[in-house]
Amino acid sequence: MKSLKLFLDTADEDDLTLGLIRLAKEIPDYELFYHINRINDSEFKRIADIVKIGTYYDYYHPRFEAYHKETKACIQFIANKSVQSKQKQEVTELFADEENVNYLLPNDKDVDYLLKSSDSFVDFSVILLPESLMFQTQEYELSSQDELFQLIQYYE
Repeated sequence: MKSLKLFLDTADEDDLTLGLIRLAKEIPDYELFYHINRINDSEFKRIADIVKIGTYYDYYHPRFEAYHKETKACIQFIANKSVQSKQKQEVTELFADEENVNYLLPNDKDVDYLLKSSDSFVDFSVILLPESLMFQTQEYELSSQDELFQLIQYYE
């Protein structure tokens, strides 16, 4: 049985601006979002993971979501590094390019989270971040032709 791949029609879509978050020290998710929720008076909660399908593995990237009360925007933190992978089949190639850990941005492995806002005018400064735990947010343009753009749009 042949599998059918569906692609979203993004011809009229604009690029997506993400915020790149780098942590100053390793900290578990629950502790990080405790500090973010306390500072912002928000309620970031874990929602369904983004699942990236590979040839040999399926990768699970956690997402955390909250609504900003003043701007009424939906804010999401998406983990760059997968926290879980499920092996679908045994790796049979000697030099397979797939490992059991995946990064949504493979060229930026030092990035811990991708910050996404539903607001068309992205202003990541509305979310206060604990300065002792995180570095300053860096903006990153994601083209509508990029595979990650398609993946993020699919999970909206």
